[in-house]
Amino acid sequence: MAIREVEARGYEVVVGRCMSGDGHVSAPAADRAAELTEMLTDPGIRAVVPPWGGETAIDLLPLLDWDRLREAEPTWLVGFSDLSTVMTPFTLLTGTATVHGNNLMDTPYRVPEGLSSWLDIVSAPVGHRFTQIPPGRYRATGWDDYRARPDVRTFTLDTPGGWTRLDGEGDVEAQGRLIGGCIEMLCNLAGTACLDVSAFARAESPQGLLVYVEAGGDDAFAICRNLHGMRLAGFFDTANAILVGRTSAPGTDSLTQHEAVLDALGSLNVPIIADVECGHVPPYLPIVNGARGRVVHTSTRSELTQTLD
Repeated sequence: MAIREVEARGYEVVVGRCMSGDGHVSAPAADRAAELTEMLTDPGIRAVVPPWGGETAIDLLPLLDWDRLREAEPTWLVGFSDLSTVMTPFTLLTGTATVHGNNLMDTPYRVPEGLSSWLDIVSAPVGHRFTQIPPGRYRATGWDDYRARPDVRTFTLDTPGGWTRLDGEGDVEAQGRLIGGCIEMLCNLAGTACLDVSAFARAESPQGLLVYVEAGGDDAFAICRNLHGMRLAGFFDTANAILVGRTSAPGTDSLTQHEAVLDALGSLNVPIIADVECGHVPPYLPIVNGARGRVVHTSTRSELTQTLD
C-alpha cells in the first residue's frame, strides 16, 4: 500500500535488492552499504526511503563510500528513528539534507492539518519555506496492525496535548540550522567524526543550531545517561534551542522522561521545548536535517518553520 501511495503521486518506485525480512538485517553489511551508496549516487533516484528498521545500521558507517556520497548530486534520504544512525551523519559529513519523521510504511496515512508529508518536502523547490504547527492531539495508546488492516489511512489521535517548555516560563523564539535524531541511536556516535555537530555549525550555521532529539523506548535512566554523554561530547554546544520529541518511553519511580532531559541538559541555559511531534508517538512532524529553522512557542502559538536552502 505504501508503494502504491507513492506511485499514485506519479513517481516510479525502485525496490532494492536487500529486502529480506528473515532476521534483524536484510543482508550482510557490505551488501547493504554498497546498495545504499549506489542508490544515493544514482542521478535517476531522487529519494531513498527505507520501509522500516535500521536497529543496527551503525555497521554501515565504515563501509559507505563517503567521498562518492559527498561528490554526488544530492539525493534525499528519508527515514525515522533507527535511521538517524545513517541520516544524521550523512547530513553532517556531506552537507546533504535528510528528512527525519517518516518511514515508507507511514506514507498512506492522511497527514493531519498543520503538518507536512515527506512527499511534499522532497518535491519542493530550493528556497521553499514551510511552517508546521502541532494538531493538538496525539496517539497515547495502541498501534495499527498493517497486516490486519492494510487499508488503514487515518491516525487514531485519542489524547489532547501540545508542546511543553521544560526549562522555565516565557515565550521562545530561536533560529538555526536543524540537526538531530533518535537519542538511542545517536548516543552511540557521540564523540566520533560521524557526529561532529560543532564542525557542521562552524561551516554551515555559525550563528548556532536548532537541535532536536527524541527517545524511542529506553527508560528515563538510560535516556538521562545518553543525553549526559552526548552533552559531554559536544553535541549540544552550539544549540540555540533544543526540541524534544513526545515519547511513550517509560519513566521510573524517581525520574520522568521530562526530568531526565532537564537533568542532562538544563545546565545549557537554552530553551528546551518538549512534546514536539518529532518522536515515536503519532502524528509525525518531519524535520529536515540541514534546513534553516525558526521555532516559536508561546502560550497561544507553537510552530516550526523550515527553509530548504
